[in-house]
Amino acid sequence: MSEPGISLRDPAHRVSPRARAMWTVSAVVEGAVALGVLLVAVLVWEVPAWTLAVLGAVVVAWAAVVPRWRFLVHRWETTETAVYTQTGWWARERRIAPMSRIQTVDYAESAVARLYRLASVTVTTASAAGELRIDGLDRDVARRLVDDLTRQADAVGGDAT
Repeated sequence: MSEPGISLRDPAHRVSPRARAMWTVSAVVEGAVALGVLLVAVLVWEVPAWTLAVLGAVVVAWAAVVPRWRFLVHRWETTETAVYTQTGWWARERRIAPMSRIQTVDYAESAVARLYRLASVTVTTASAAGELRIDGLDRDVARRLVDDLTRQADAVGGDAT
């Protein structure tokens, strides 16, 4: 039972709107690779050619729907005491990591993310559940977030275990 006045809510911040385009391009590139592999299978092992049309339709649907859906779900927030993330597109996962449990904070830009001036922040914690990852952040927001989380985690006593 929750305390009066405390409710589970969506984290406050959305990822960058450019993340939709990045996720769309990534889906198209991954789909093109899958179609290429399937084309080789059609030519070499006599896999039915209609499978190319089916996979092509799935790739188009995936690239049209999933990035927009992910954008509506993916959120993040930090407070003085914790990092909050919400991810997923089909199933949602909401994670909360206390500052006292943060071990490392990492910044990364994939090749596609760099095209859109986006980055990812990964917060590794002393938890069996694994890391918290925030994809699709504006590059400058991600850099500030890494700096802020590093300072906040360092200010909390203990060894994050």
